Amino acid sequence: MSEDAGFPVLLSSAGRRVGLLNCFRQAGDRLDRAVVLHASDLDPDLSSACASADHAHQAPRCDDPRFIDHMLDLARSHGVRLIVPTIDTELGAYADAADRFAAIGTRIHVSGPATVAIVRDKNRTASVLAAAGVPVPVTVTEQDLRRDPGIIDWPVFAKPAGGSASRGLAVFRQPSDLPDSFDEPMIFQTLLEGPEFTVNVFIDRDGTLQTVVPHRRLRIRAGEVEKGQTMRRADLRAIAEKLVAALPDARGSLCFQLIDDPRHGPRVFEINARFGGGYPLADHAGARFAQWLIEEELDLPRSAGDDWRDGVLMLRYDDAVFRG
Repeated sequence: MSEDAGFPVLLSSAGRRVGLLNCFRQAGDRLDRAVVLHASDLDPDLSSACASADHAHQAPRCDDPRFIDHMLDLARSHGVRLIVPTIDTELGAYADAADRFAAIGTRIHVSGPATVAIVRDKNRTASVLAAAGVPVPVTVTEQDLRRDPGIIDWPVFAKPAGGSASRGLAVFRQPSDLPDSFDEPMIFQTLLEGPEFTVNVFIDRDGTLQTVVPHRRLRIRAGEVEKGQTMRRADLRAIAEKLVAALPDARGSLCFQLIDDPRHGPRVFEINARFGGGYPLADHAGARFAQWLIEEELDLPRSAGDDWRDGVLMLRYDDAVFRG
């Protein structure tokens, strides 16, 4: 590799995302570019991704008023060209500050504020998608449910309106099972059953949907796919096209989750406007979003497309990073 072709990438709130880090490292190898990998976390000494990166950095929580200025200083001092958020809660802060980063030559891999506002509010997500013809489960607020329990079929699936990482999920079989109150705003949806899928999509910087990669979630642990297999399905691609069209300024890697309920058909219940935890499966199957982002930023010939391998199986396992 040429020594003057370094491309610094920073994974923000990197945590355990070693697989995603390696996707960027492998992208650099394929492009014959030296990708310099930075990772930041609240406690980098306890982050396996920070331990695996070329450089590790401490950062405040994303809801800290100092967060954006701190990340701007990091990007400026290390010449970071691309910052990749990895958790939902930091998307809004980055989307609002994207122009400030662009002014110093740093791209934030984040959709625009309008898309982030939609996906961070699960009730709004359901209403926006339904209006665009995307199949979603019946979705109601706590206020509406308590006013009229018959507004939705029981049992119901409950989740925080702004939650992530499988926090606060619950199933209630009948109205009398509801607690008197919840600690945060909740939404309630028709309980779906059937095979669960994650659909990874890539939207280029011009707003064009380039690829749709569904994988069946064969086994899930802590909200992330542990075993999964890519699966081409025309009906899921059609859903993805409508979903992307409903998001006004979506860019880069997004993923959404659906359940193929035998009674209702496929129903979308979640969108993550970032790299999902199961993205390395799509990358290995040939949908190399990390590489495509680097190509865009370096003005290289773009290789984004829908030529990925069907039937690729991912079996994740625990590994360890040692210090000292």
